[in-house]
This record gives sequence, structure tokens and C-alpha cells, in this order.
Amino acid sequence: MIDFENVIQRVKYTIMLHSDKKKILDKDIAEALGLSAPYFAVIKKREKIPYEAIAYFCKKHHINMNWILMAQEPRAF
Repeated sequence: MIDFENVIQRVKYTIMLHSDKKKILDKDIAEALGLSAPYFAVIKKREKIPYEAIAYFCKKHHINMNWILMAQEPRAF
């Protein structure tokens, strides 16, 4: 099963790489995912992964979605 907290930690890590902020807040995560802060608070409480928002986030930042969702590193062919 995909763990919400681990997914959000990897999103946070990506945001930190593209930002000069030392601390990433929930509102920063919500903004990066294109979600409102109140909606992110609701899905965080319910531990509901916003798959569509993460898909767009990954596309925008050229990140492998498997890494965000399951911590799978891309394999070389």
C-alpha cells in the first residue's frame, strides 16, 4: 500500500530542491500540487493521496512518478 506520509515527504524534498526555503509548510505543498490549502488539510487528515495533482507535479518537474509514489528509482535500460 502506498503511504501518504512518505509520498508527501518526497514531494517536500522535491520542493526543497527547487526552492531556497529551509522549511516547507503544508501551504507550500498545496501550492506546488495546485491545491488549495484547506483542501490539502482535508486530504492530509484523511491520508488521501491526490494522484492527479501528483501526476501534474511530476510532469512539471520532470520527476518519475514511481519515485514519488513508491520510492522506486528509475532503472537504466
